[in-house]
Amino acid sequence: MFDLHPNETCASTVALFENADWRVLGEGLEHRGTGYFITRETIGMRRGDLWEWPLHLAEKNWCTPRSFRQAFLAALEAFGEIPDASLARSFAVGFGLVQGPGTKHTAQAGGTEEFLALGDVVRPRSVNTVKSPGSLPARKRSPGSETRATSRRVGMPVTHLTGEAPRQRATS
Repeated sequence: MFDLHPNETCASTVALFENADWRVLGEGLEHRGTGYFITRETIGMRRGDLWEWPLHLAEKNWCTPRSFRQAFLAALEAFGEIPDASLARSFAVGFGLVQGPGTKHTAQAGGTEEFLALGDVVRPRSVNTVKSPGSLPARKRSPGSETRATSRRVGMPVTHLTGEAPRQRATS
């Protein structure tokens, strides 16, 4: 999307606002860790009634809701965009404040907020998908399956299933 290397994009620009994850520059909003950049011209984009960037960034697993919201509001103010009621709905639809299991925990300023990101709704991850070997139930085996045959089964190949002609064995 951009021709410039992330280190070259805004290296000499003075930040208008900064927090732990984001900084507002004269050219736009930049994520400090990834270099993800939202241009000044596109900061006010809409998706129907809702704001584009809260919905879009909610799909990113590296985006923390509180720091993005803080930086996004600072960017709107810096660039003369006027927030409206649909901005709050955009954050609610995108990040949605949810209590309970399956939520993303973000520790900010000594507290804990629980969010379910839109990306987790689109690509849900089950909490129980990866189990440690100790947590798996023991396999049950019948006593007959404990003994193994020591020789191969001898017989003619089943040609009607494979469609191949039977192979001839060399006899010695």
